[in-house]
Amino acid sequence: MNSSVAPFAFENSFLRMPDHFYARIAPTPVVAPKLLALNRPLCEELGVSYQSLAPVAEVLFSGNQIPEGAASIALAYAGHQFGNFVPQLGDGRAILLGEILTPRGERKDIQLKGAGPTPFSRRGDGRAALGPVLREFLVSEAMHALGIPTTRALAAVATGEPVYREETLPGAVLTRVAASHIRVGTFEYFAAREDYRAVETLARHVIARHYPELEALENPFLPLLEAVAQKQAALIARWMLVGFVHGVMNTDNMSVSGETIDYGPCAFLDPYDPATVFSSIDRGGRYAFANQPAIAQWNLARLAETLVPLIHSDTETALEMATAAIHKIPEYFESHWLAGMRLKLGLYSEEPGDKELAQRLLSAMHDGGADFTLTFRRLSQLCDATPETDKGDGPAALFSKPDLFHDWAQDWQSRLHREPPLPSERAVRMRSVNPALIPRNHRVEEALAAAVRHGDLRPFETLSRALEKPYLDLPEFAHLAELPQLGAGPYRTFCGT
Repeated sequence: MNSSVAPFAFENSFLRMPDHFYARIAPTPVVAPKLLALNRPLCEELGVSYQSLAPVAEVLFSGNQIPEGAASIALAYAGHQFGNFVPQLGDGRAILLGEILTPRGERKDIQLKGAGPTPFSRRGDGRAALGPVLREFLVSEAMHALGIPTTRALAAVATGEPVYREETLPGAVLTRVAASHIRVGTFEYFAAREDYRAVETLARHVIARHYPELEALENPFLPLLEAVAQKQAALIARWMLVGFVHGVMNTDNMSVSGETIDYGPCAFLDPYDPATVFSSIDRGGRYAFANQPAIAQWNLARLAETLVPLIHSDTETALEMATAAIHKIPEYFESHWLAGMRLKLGLYSEEPGDKELAQRLLSAMHDGGADFTLTFRRLSQLCDATPETDKGDGPAALFSKPDLFHDWAQDWQSRLHREPPLPSERAVRMRSVNPALIPRNHRVEEALAAAVRHGDLRPFETLSRALEKPYLDLPEFAHLAELPQLGAGPYRTFCGT
């Protein structure tokens, strides 16, 4: 492969880490690359010309050419998978091309996912199937449009080669952009080997990259744990506020930057049910919707364990300090979740009963089988009305037992009347936080099926355009917000490996 293509000005800080932090590896060329999607807005954010990138995107984002200045490495990490520790995982099908600085001075990783085997592939082929690549493209960009911290999708390229899973599938490569690809599992990898010099090196790198305000501290490691905990609590709260289920919250899928990462068996709630599980491999419900805050705390406890020798020279004291930090996470989460829920309910002020009011609505939605997204979206219709004026297209119509909603709505509107904003102002703000459109699971599947089975990208492209503006009611995309047909059965997602 040649290195003549140079659309990025790489500045690769991770190459300054010790050699055992990564393995140098080149992407494996593919037979017939074909560009399927190139994210124009993201190009602009990265400071890269779309016009100059598009002509070389097929060879660059398939891995057939390595751009000048690329790092071309696979990162080492470990992880707890469904609670079981695996001491070596690593980038088994992902290769980091390098890091760039955006016009805003933000450092971003450019990574190829599905670019071929690496030393961490564990007998895997290092490839990705088209369906999971397009799913991550759709959902990660939808999360970005919803305002949720996430990795981004820059490009999707078909490889022209099959991949072999339970069936033969077309292959593809995703180009992913992230604040970094350092995970809780990265810390676990070195701690499991009792290489605490490496843990400290990694921690200082993370501080410099993501938490520079901590660099001046004499001992920044407990503050680092607290900062990551705050970011993760805020992130999980935002997932919960839009009904997102990650599906596989292993420690190797938790980024220390506070971004959503690794969109495998992810999905969104239709009817609200806190016990919802979509992933076909999560048979015990470990990563069910309502369990996500507790799992985040559990994962961060694993991060805390790796930092104990750095937090304090006395192990018992360090454990007490780390434990206290972990015990604060539910408080962080509730603070972020309740603030977000007040916005969704149109509340400007804070009252002690707000948490109960929100939980009562969720309970009514569960008992009444009401759709999560549409219930909140339609609440804004009632800001200047009464529950009795809800005649067919309001929130009550989503409930199998409308009285469950009406009983709650009377208390909600009494609460609204104790606040000053005009109903029209409240409705506008509610619509700015309650999306009209999410990646409806059945619409995502329709788009993926058309692409994988028939080579038809039109449903994918239409859904991608619609999800760019999730808070607007756009008539041309109204059908994409419709609920799945009754009797469709439970929705299941599958890991993309």
